[in-house]
Amino acid sequence: MRPYYEYRHLVGFEETNLVGNVYYVNYLSWQGRCREMFLREHAPDVLEEIRDDLKLFTLKCECEFLAEITAFDELSIRMRLEDLTQTQIGFAFDYVRLRDGLEDLVARGRQRVACMRGPNADTRPAKVPAALRKALEPYSVAAPAGRPRVLADITSGD
Repeated sequence: MRPYYEYRHLVGFEETNLVGNVYYVNYLSWQGRCREMFLREHAPDVLEEIRDDLKLFTLKCECEFLAEITAFDELSIRMRLEDLTQTQIGFAFDYVRLRDGLEDLVARGRQRVACMRGPNADTRPAKVPAALRKALEPYSVAAPAGRPRVLADITSGD
């Protein structure tokens, strides 16, 4: 089993700018798409909870660009669990261009998500669902001692 969840993407012209390289906002969109496909494939019960009242709020999203990509580049967006608290999840993403059997790291990203529940006018932090914790477990980034980095909640919430 791979230590990451992989979402494959073929870049289209609509994702490029006038110069011909991929417009930066698409990298963030692909993070969201990768996360959604992970839920669909590995945590479908969580999708039911989202249809009910679970909300996954993206608190922070970032991307570091290492090389340009263009239309028809094939990408592997690789998601790993970076850290996990009672109510939040930290993801790490590698954007890898696949060409002629070679892999080229073109960008790195991170995303922090908070689990919330309740009506839109009164959402409150909620525990990460057990089904999601279990689904993410195999994709955890190893800590220096070889153990997953799972952070405990701080008394203030996270």
